[in-house]
Amino acid sequence: MLLGILITAIYLLCVLIAPLTGSAEEAGAAVMEGAQAAVPFVLEITGGICLWSGVLELLERSGVSAALARLLRRPLRRLFPRSSGEEQVLTALTENLSANLLGLGNAATPAGIRAAKGMAALGQRGADELCLLVVLNTASLQLLPAMIASVRAAAGAASAFDILPAVWLSSVCSVCCGLLAAALFRRLWR
Repeated sequence: MLLGILITAIYLLCVLIAPLTGSAEEAGAAVMEGAQAAVPFVLEITGGICLWSGVLELLERSGVSAALARLLRRPLRRLFPRSSGEEQVLTALTENLSANLLGLGNAATPAGIRAAKGMAALGQRGADELCLLVVLNTASLQLLPAMIASVRAAAGAASAFDILPAVWLSSVCSVCCGLLAAALFRRLWR
């Protein structure tokens, strides 16, 4: 809601300032040009989202997601020792991390919300782990940045996946920094 208010305030401010600066015609033309460009862009992105959601569904039906989840259970038990005692929370955590690894942020969100609700139900016992979940979701270690590749393809990139090494390096660095910061703040806060 706050974001909607902020965007509306910025828009109204632009509408008020444009006539005062003599750029009302330019602003109107830019708005119309942006609106025309947005429609095909959204349609192309929607196609990418549908494609990668279908790939995720195939991975789930073929058992690859379950195998990845089994592989992630041991590290997740170490990162979330209190919450992993709850099977539903651990399942939601593995689903969330699996979807994030595949770069499917939209698909990761429902599982992340289920995991966060389960941790919140643990009360103070799960507070630190809830913060760690937020850090991991924000940093988001990605092996296959599907959504970024969809956006790049829609924007006309010659090779949508040529950014893989940079994505791998930056996501590993961000996750490591996030884990270190969470551990540091956990110790300092006590």
